[in-house]
Amino acid sequence: MLVGEPDWRRMRAEGASAPMFAAEQARVERVVRAAMAQGVVVPVPKDPGGGYTHEQHKRNYLALQGAGALYRLTGDRAYAEFAREMLLEYARLYPVLGPHPARRSEQASGRLFWQQLNDSVWLAHAIQGYDAIRDALPPADRERIDEDVFRRMARFLSEGTPDRFNAIHNHATWATAGVGMTGYVLRDRDLVDKALLGTAKDGQGGFLAQVDRLFSPDGYYAEGPYYQRYALAPFVIFASAIQRNEPRRRIFRRKDGVLLKAVDTLVQTSYAGYFFPINDAMPDKGLDTEELVAGVAIAYAQTQDARLLSVAQRQGRTVLTPEGLQVARGIAEGRAQPFAFRPLMLRDGADGDRGGLAILRMGGGRPDDEHGQALVMKNTSQGMGHGHFDKLNWLFYDNGRAVVTDYGAARFLNIEAKAGGTYLPENTSWAKQTVAHNTLVVDERSHFDGDWKRGEAHAPEPLLFEVEGSGASSAQWTGADAETQIASARMRGAYEGVAFTRTLVLVGHPDLPFPAAIDLLHVEGAGPARYDLPLHFDGHLMSVGFEAQRHSAVRPVLGARAGYQHLWLDAESDASAAARSLTWLLDGRFYTYRFGASAPSRALLVESGANDPDFNLRREQALIRRIDGVGDATFFGVLEPHGRYDGTVETVHGAASRITRIAHVRGDAASVIVLTLSTGNTLALAVADEPMQDRAHRVTAGGRTYEWKGAWARFDQQAEPARSAAPTTEETP
Repeated sequence: MLVGEPDWRRMRAEGASAPMFAAEQARVERVVRAAMAQGVVVPVPKDPGGGYTHEQHKRNYLALQGAGALYRLTGDRAYAEFAREMLLEYARLYPVLGPHPARRSEQASGRLFWQQLNDSVWLAHAIQGYDAIRDALPPADRERIDEDVFRRMARFLSEGTPDRFNAIHNHATWATAGVGMTGYVLRDRDLVDKALLGTAKDGQGGFLAQVDRLFSPDGYYAEGPYYQRYALAPFVIFASAIQRNEPRRRIFRRKDGVLLKAVDTLVQTSYAGYFFPINDAMPDKGLDTEELVAGVAIAYAQTQDARLLSVAQRQGRTVLTPEGLQVARGIAEGRAQPFAFRPLMLRDGADGDRGGLAILRMGGGRPDDEHGQALVMKNTSQGMGHGHFDKLNWLFYDNGRAVVTDYGAARFLNIEAKAGGTYLPENTSWAKQTVAHNTLVVDERSHFDGDWKRGEAHAPEPLLFEVEGSGASSAQWTGADAETQIASARMRGAYEGVAFTRTLVLVGHPDLPFPAAIDLLHVEGAGPARYDLPLHFDGHLMSVGFEAQRHSAVRPVLGARAGYQHLWLDAESDASAAARSLTWLLDGRFYTYRFGASAPSRALLVESGANDPDFNLRREQALIRRIDGVGDATFFGVLEPHGRYDGTVETVHGAASRITRIAHVRGDAASVIVLTLSTGNTLALAVADEPMQDRAHRVTAGGRTYEWKGAWARFDQQAEPARSAAPTTEETP
């Protein structure tokens, strides 16, 4: 049993008075009625993702789930009859199916779908609909559907492919959820135990091991937000079934409530409604995804956390479950509270010792206003096969937009014209490569030479995460109004003989209209090398603050491998020790990036899309800073949002940067970055190489000596007031 009769009775009685629940019921009725009008269509599997048979079987599992819920909510037997007829068609088809004809490999092949993952998703949805109608079926039909559809599919996904079923991976999460819920519905203890503990029932595999090993203590999922979103549904839906059937397991308290933390963490890893697109991720996935709709409902039912109701309001829908009714009632009764997006350090790894994701946030005016500034520093573990080679990468958001960007995945999900909707070849040749990200590249090679299994053995070392308040006295302060937020980490092992340390800071200042982002990256190498530091950004270039040769007649390709073969070189400068700048405009706001290095460096302006005969890549621009022939080097920069352009009324304000100069001084085991502002005031940030709180530091820069104790310090200095000349008097003869 997944949902009991008392819960269905409550939903029937109260659903109409909860507008969001009633709206979802009406939506599902439209979908299911459309399917009923078409008739039962259960085609022989043929097509890969995005093809007709693939999409029809997806429509069918949603129709089965919806028809079951509608039967229990309305009492209309037409819904149960439609589901019965469809499941009998599957009972005729499924026993004769072998590996899918469009499979990519024998090991991963499904029966209904080209990959086994989709079979698991079908089972996890369809069993929920079957649970709602099973007791209404004639015994002979029930037995046939039990055996030839659900038990047969559950055995295929578990005993039939034990290596995949017992894996610690999101594919196995869907499989264990589908098999486990099938076990509860069919009253089959053997299936339940295999789902929970693995096929050997020894706890080395199975759902419980996945809960323990795929999430960090903070609820961060190893593969990143995009796959955390995808895996969340089977985790929380199966956990809800476990809670109903075996409450003694206290599944929502396992690992200090990590499944409930995972819902909060997933919301936190978003900006303006979209998830941070790190690793293999589609940039258009966000808070309204159906997996999080279910996750928010289940988490709210367990916690009564009113902040989640505001997320549900943004989603605009809920689910036809007891948990969905609770959400709808909470919203109808006005209990929603703002969800506060706050600065966070999310540890990675099952024990929280595999790096982490640092999120800095400022501005916006309210704790729940995500349209301020957000800086994301990716100091996480590799993330298995979906991970990208981008240690200490960063992203920056402002004004509701991604400004410093991450390409995400090279994929057009379920669009058959683009490799059947799977990951494109360019996902490997470009999107995963280090140069496609905003982090250090050595000798035009990707981290770990593009080998994710090597990457799994090495995680960054977080050094520092601090949020310094501005004296705010509100009890609701979450750090988002802090004047200085800082994160730092070190990476060893990405390249042999190379270690690099990066510090990223969000700083506010009265002379700046918006917080600025400071970037300091120090690399130590065993010998001379080429160091490239890309900055991928969105917007239209306004001014290039350095002399550069433009390649307007012939557009050369930057390199031959590791992603460089996909970059057009549009402009390049000579090597120089001087600081430079670049200004662009995005959605009515200007951004100026001032940058320099400890050694003469070149500036390259590039664009993706070279060697792309099938036009699979988006055309996106980047700045690459290049240092050649040194072992140790430091890159430094500051990104400043400023001004406004209004095309409607044709006005421009604040187009000139408020930061007029950036300087860097390297001291003994420490660095100081000094920003000179247009008012003449300065802001200096001092950062020690090692975050030891009791060590004193002293660095002299620009005629001033900076002394501090600990990991970092900030120094604000007012400009000297202008001295007026002594008055004089002239006598007229």
